[in-house]
Amino acid sequence: MIVDVTFKVIKAKYGPCLNTVTIERFVAGVYLSAVKLSSGFSGLAYNDLNRSDSCVQNRERGFGDFTPGHFKGKKVADLFAIPEPGCFIRTLQLAVMNALSAELLTQSKFRMIENLDPVDLIELSAKKQVCIVGAFLSYIKKVAASKSALKIIELNENAVPEEYRHYYVPAEHSEQALAHSDCVIITGAALANNTLDNILRVISGKTQVIVVGPTSSLVPDVLFSHGVDIIGATRITDADKMLELVAEGAAGFHLFQSCAVKICILNES
Repeated sequence: MIVDVTFKVIKAKYGPCLNTVTIERFVAGVYLSAVKLSSGFSGLAYNDLNRSDSCVQNRERGFGDFTPGHFKGKKVADLFAIPEPGCFIRTLQLAVMNALSAELLTQSKFRMIENLDPVDLIELSAKKQVCIVGAFLSYIKKVAASKSALKIIELNENAVPEEYRHYYVPAEHSEQALAHSDCVIITGAALANNTLDNILRVISGKTQVIVVGPTSSLVPDVLFSHGVDIIGATRITDADKMLELVAEGAAGFHLFQSCAVKICILNES
């Protein structure tokens, strides 16, 4: 899986130093989970709101090393040594990977553009076939208002606002929509719910592929090798403020007002 291979890349880049990095603070909000590491870097991950492995459904009521009240001070290396992690731990792992990636990206040679939304790099006036995977409302509005043809793929049809429901593609037609698109925009939630690998597998090599959202703020090596052209990442500028907002139920767009900036990472290979 892309996430697992990406962690191997991060681990290789960090080397033995990874064993010294610990969790300073972890916050599980309504829409996002966030972490700040002992290195000072922080990261975010989208919460899969449909997850079914919450602690209240754990009949054994276990209190292990990575359960509420036990996160602070735990080694990052130990977090990734957990066998068969559930969705909650996978979300934490993604947030930690984004925090580790934030430090690595400060040293990388990848081309990055700050304060720019990836959708602004798409020539929508050219009447493209654009497919959005995920109910990303700001992108849906922008593409729908353009000359391009829009299709929306979303696991939960009710997440698509009623006025845009006519763009919705039923699951049985999603592969065909992806295969015939000029541009596919995928929300980072696909990393959190483990659907990204299958989505990328059916997209044509000629299609422009964009992965966007706080969850996608990973070192781009593996995503680029799988055909992603642009990553719409998030750089945290004030970790403590970000944690405060996430704890108060913030979604991604709330963060850009005070503690985060948008970054486009470009695949120029």
